[in-house]
Amino acid sequence: MARPRFSNGKSPKHPSHFVISFNPFKIPLLITNTDFRLPLSSFLAAAPPLLCCVLLCICASTSMELQKRQDQGLPQRKGQKRKLEEEIKDEQPGISPSPVASSDARRAILSEVAVQVSILDSAFSWQEADRAAAKRATHVLADLAKNGGTHFSLFLFPCFNEVVNVIVEGGAVPALVKHLQSPPITEVDGSVRPFEHEVEKGSAFALGLLAVKPEHQQLIVDHGALPHLVDLLKRHTEGTTRAVTSVVRRAADAITNLAHENSNIKTLVRREGGIPPLVELLEFADTKVQRAAAGALRTLAFKNDENKNQIVECSALPTLILMLRSEDAAIHYEAVGVIGNLVHSSPNIKKEVLAAGAIQPVIGLLSSCCSESQREAALLLGQFAATDSDCKVHIVQRGAVGPLIEMLQSSDVQLREMSAFALGRVAQDPHNQAGIAHNGGLIPLLKLLDSKNGSLQHNAAFALYGLADNEDNVSDFIRVGGVQKLQDGEFIVQVMFIGLFVSLCEFWCSYGSSKLFLFECDIDLFPSDYFFHTG
Repeated sequence: MARPRFSNGKSPKHPSHFVISFNPFKIPLLITNTDFRLPLSSFLAAAPPLLCCVLLCICASTSMELQKRQDQGLPQRKGQKRKLEEEIKDEQPGISPSPVASSDARRAILSEVAVQVSILDSAFSWQEADRAAAKRATHVLADLAKNGGTHFSLFLFPCFNEVVNVIVEGGAVPALVKHLQSPPITEVDGSVRPFEHEVEKGSAFALGLLAVKPEHQQLIVDHGALPHLVDLLKRHTEGTTRAVTSVVRRAADAITNLAHENSNIKTLVRREGGIPPLVELLEFADTKVQRAAAGALRTLAFKNDENKNQIVECSALPTLILMLRSEDAAIHYEAVGVIGNLVHSSPNIKKEVLAAGAIQPVIGLLSSCCSESQREAALLLGQFAATDSDCKVHIVQRGAVGPLIEMLQSSDVQLREMSAFALGRVAQDPHNQAGIAHNGGLIPLLKLLDSKNGSLQHNAAFALYGLADNEDNVSDFIRVGGVQKLQDGEFIVQVMFIGLFVSLCEFWCSYGSSKLFLFECDIDLFPSDYFFHTG
């Protein structure tokens, strides 16, 4: 299932998928794994904890770079932790975490976390020195969760979430939640607000990174994070400065991560009043904020009818449909995802979306430069086509068939699967069947029957089942070898083929064949409904 992504549109949101970006010092590495003669455990016992963290990461980074230079044939790193873990295991099968090094690294991280937590606990005021110290502390904790975990988990810990677990164990959550709000104003503070919004932004960012597991999500919520995060969303009324933009975006990102696959927290966000400000942020001037707000709404709408209804009641649909027309792929990708989650299993909302004019911009996304937007647009059109025959006809009349047929020939398996799904849905209307075949849909659909992917084969068969229901298509079906393919093919999911043969039977017999090949059909004849995104 798909995970939520960062609002910058480049890297996934989930803390276990962060890109490696360590070694910010840009210094020559004079110590390598072959020059380091002092026993590691002895050095770690004597060195300061933070220095241990830095040197362990530098050694790990150096070792990785040396190995990369020695083996030019290795694939390029993907940047995501789960993919990186697989690649490193393949590159260096002999490496395993040292129990001593792992234990020492854990103590070093715990010690560093304790230092930063102490700073956050004692620096809750508007004094400039306190604000600067609190800002640095949030950045250190976020950097440990984002970057430090990659190297430690690869070489010193048995799993990728271990560093985040240690940070949570060290008491970072309540300290960070405390700094989601502004300090109280005293008489000596005056009107100066040093680092206004920046400490809160750093806290929201760090907490979002810590929301790796359900127990972490719940711990953060139990310490009172949600009301503060909703209040941060409302700061968009204070202007469009860089500080305001950043804190609002980080608050939306944190809500996305906290609510991800957590139905209880999705409901709590609604009860805390989080949906109206998120809908308002869809019209914010900064596109990164728009993407972050849409990403949060997308997560909150997934399998939560009350949240769906409130999003629609807050008049989100006109803005979301406008976002579908954006030239920014990240924006229209998030928008189509929100709409997809809103209409799924919600026929009344689907009617409202159609009445608001969503069909044409969604068809336009079939030609997007973003394959993910194309895939979800095809899926959404399939959802629309289940409404009624008029909608099926409108989808074809407005130009969806050509791009969908082109997607059938894509190298992306998911694009082929979703386009076959959408064509299968619109082919259930008699007015569309001849047009799909006439525009060249028959041969690519038949080719998909050779796929080893059960869902793809199933969707192709479903679409062919609709096309074969039209007499004008049957002769073409036989002419291009469709009957022979059904007779000789090896099918993973033997479904639709009885329907296909029944549709072809009369014409087939008229061509002189007396043999009918029947296949067992022991599952549902129609493709199961698809979900847009987990959340």
